Amino acid sequence: MTHAHNHDDGHDHAGHSHDHGLHGASDKKRVLLVACLTGGFMVVEALGGWLTGSLALLADAGHMLTDCLALALAWYAFHLGERPATAQLTYGFGRVKTLVAYTNGIAIFVIALLIVYEAWKRFQAPPLVLGGPMLGVAGIGLVVNIAGFLILHGGDRESLNMRGAILHVLGDLLGSVAAIAAAVVILVTGWTPIDPILSVLVAVLILSTAWRLMRDAAHVLLEGTPPRLDRDDIARDIEKNVPGVREVHHMHVWSLDGSRHMATLHACLDEGVDAHQAVCAIKRRLADQHDIDHATVEPEFGHCADGSHEHGGHAHTLDHGDELHSGHYH
Repeated sequence: MTHAHNHDDGHDHAGHSHDHGLHGASDKKRVLLVACLTGGFMVVEALGGWLTGSLALLADAGHMLTDCLALALAWYAFHLGERPATAQLTYGFGRVKTLVAYTNGIAIFVIALLIVYEAWKRFQAPPLVLGGPMLGVAGIGLVVNIAGFLILHGGDRESLNMRGAILHVLGDLLGSVAAIAAAVVILVTGWTPIDPILSVLVAVLILSTAWRLMRDAAHVLLEGTPPRLDRDDIARDIEKNVPGVREVHHMHVWSLDGSRHMATLHACLDEGVDAHQAVCAIKRRLADQHDIDHATVEPEFGHCADGSHEHGGHAHTLDHGDELHSGHYH
């Protein structure tokens, strides 16, 4: 049986690849700029927290330190993603960005737990907090973090790496808001426990968003079907709209980095159908209707090369348990 692997589908989704390339170059610059902003103000905020005795400022400075490192790592992930594929890494370095996003999620979890622990200690022995200087430093921090958030928000929000970077800056922004609120309460009422209370509130908010980032990044790393796509619906769509395709099975759909989607499948064809034309039609359908940039299609007549059964059913033969099949090897 002939395994027709066609590469002429590039014209259908060349625009997608070009758009991703433009986004990548822009996102790389955005992340580097925000990393410099974050690193510069982190020093100011750490000194302000130490001089005023504010946990909210110190916690936010600690968060900004890890954010600066995380943003630098995100920038390097974009840099690596520009490298061409190699014989060992045939898909290139694009998935490094997803790995960095997952790592950033873990780092945020650790930071939030440390803030909660430090807040608990401060409840036991409340320190003196200077509300005036704390308010001034937090106000400057808010301006810096808003600027960083706006810079990153203009990038590709489908990129998990960018989402991780935005999440770090969003955590800093919330930290600055909490520090300002705590400073105002301390200046007006003198009630210092508000400082650790608001720090814990920010930590909880960060934990929830970090969990979503880690979940989405893990889904990509586990080669799960992209959330906006339904594998079985795609299979039925091909069977219904591509002439000569009797059945689709052994189908796998996954994402390389959260934005570029890929698929492998076996297509059982009617007798007399031109396999090359059928494969081209399937790839065009996948690119045009389902935003799947790269597909490996194995045409079959009568029997599946990976099994002894004869085809004649419908999409229920997609075999949910199949993990390895010839379509993975190009």
